[in-house]
This record gives sequence, structure tokens and C-alpha cells, in this order.
Amino acid sequence: MVKTKSKKIKLSSLGKRILAAFVMLPIVVGALWFGYPYVDILTFLVGVMLSWEWASMVPSRKPMVYLCAYILALGVSIFMYSTYAIVLTILGTSLFVFLKARKEPERFLLTLGAPYISIGVGALMWIYHDIFSYGPYNFYMTLWFLLMVWAMDVGAFIVGTNLKGPKLAPAISPNKTWSGLIGGLILAIAVSELYFQSLAGLKFVRIDGNTELFFAMLGGLVALISQVGDLIESAIKRHLKIKDSSTLIPGHGGVFDRIDGLIFAAPLVYWLFAYGLWYF
Repeated sequence: MVKTKSKKIKLSSLGKRILAAFVMLPIVVGALWFGYPYVDILTFLVGVMLSWEWASMVPSRKPMVYLCAYILALGVSIFMYSTYAIVLTILGTSLFVFLKARKEPERFLLTLGAPYISIGVGALMWIYHDIFSYGPYNFYMTLWFLLMVWAMDVGAFIVGTNLKGPKLAPAISPNKTWSGLIGGLILAIAVSELYFQSLAGLKFVRIDGNTELFFAMLGGLVALISQVGDLIESAIKRHLKIKDSSTLIPGHGGVFDRIDGLIFAAPLVYWLFAYGLWYF
């Protein structure tokens, strides 16, 4: 009886995840395809929701003050095209929150919200507009990045739920397993390979075998880094003694619960394409 009930709960959770994905996926893909200003506005709105969640889940005396600081840094990161303005704004808002939160019990987490959100979410637009600046390659490559993170999430959920096995980080996230991590990595690599083969087959891009292999391996790295971001989010929630960042997305928890890996991996991908690959 207990096993049957548990199975129903898992199926219900999976059903909510699928329904939410069907609603969100066309919006995200559509915004990426049509580009500016739709993708920028959607990213900003997601960042605002994330800012609200962070200011709400981290206990403080004046959450609205911190929320405004997060949104300011976020807006400059997305809509300003000046590196100096972005860096100065992030440093300035971080310092402001740090000084304002001197009597807060979670001073470090409140301060962390400013760079974490603005750099993580802003990097998505830096990838889209700066690294892959010409359409439709900005669409293809940003979608590839999103698919790597989603594949990690889906693969880890399906494989980890069915195979179980040794825990990945039981003190931080008891439900994550090594089998889930491996399953997510394999799925991300497979999706990357299939994605570029499909684009090449449809004559949308020209790509050779070495480049395909490079992006497959890079896809595995992106997936791995996104899992680290997921674990960091779990550690923050465990520290705060909460299960979900909010209940904004049915079956998924909050925005932070869904894009934790995304905003952690995005700065790495931006750095790799902007600077890191020059050394190879």
C-alpha cells in the first residue's frame, strides 16, 4: 500500500513536470528565435522572479531593499552593453547590500544574491548577443547550451529514480545519486551529438566530425558544471531549512529550483568562448 502511494506521488510529480515543460518550452524557444527584444525581456522577467525568490527565501528585515538592489544589477547586466558599467554596478550593489545587511543573520547570502543573479542570468544574454552575435547561430548555439542543462536534469531524474544506487552528496541532496549523474552526462553528450548531426543534415550548419566531438565533450562539461550549480542551490536551501525556493512553477518548485544549473554554467560557457578557447 505504501509503495503504491509512493509510486502515484512520483507519477504525479512527473506529470506536473511534463505539463510545466510543455508550457515553458515554446515560450523559451520562441523568444530565442525572434531575438531582441523578446529574449531580453523574457530573461529579465525570469531574473526578476529569481530576485524575488532570493530576497524572500533568505530571511531579512527589509527584503524589498535587497530585491531592488538585485533587480538593478540584473537590469544593467542584461540591457547595458558596457563591461565597465556592468562590473561597477555589480560591485556597487554587492557593496551596498553587504553594508545594508550588517545586522542581518544571513549577511553573506543576501550579499551573494547580487552577483549570483546578475552574472548568472546576464551571462545568458552575453552568450546570445556577444559570443554568437549573428542569427541564426545565436539561436542554434544558445539552444544547444540550454539543451545540455536540460538533458542533464532529465537524464539524472530518470536514471537516478530508476537505478538509484550510491548517493552523490547525501549531506546536501539525499535524492541525487551517482547513477543519475552518469545518466545525465551520457544523455547530454548524446543530445549534443544528435543535435549537431540534425542541424548538419538539414543544411542549417556546416560542421565536421572533430567539431561535433568537441561540442559533445563540451556538452558533458556544461552538464557537469550545471550539476554543481544544482548541488550549491541544494546546499543553500538546506542551510535555510526550506524545500523549494518558491511554488511558482507547478511540479518544479521555484524559478531558482529550475535554473540553478543554468545560471551556474552560463558564466563558464561565456568565459570559454570569449577567452578560454584562445589558449587551445
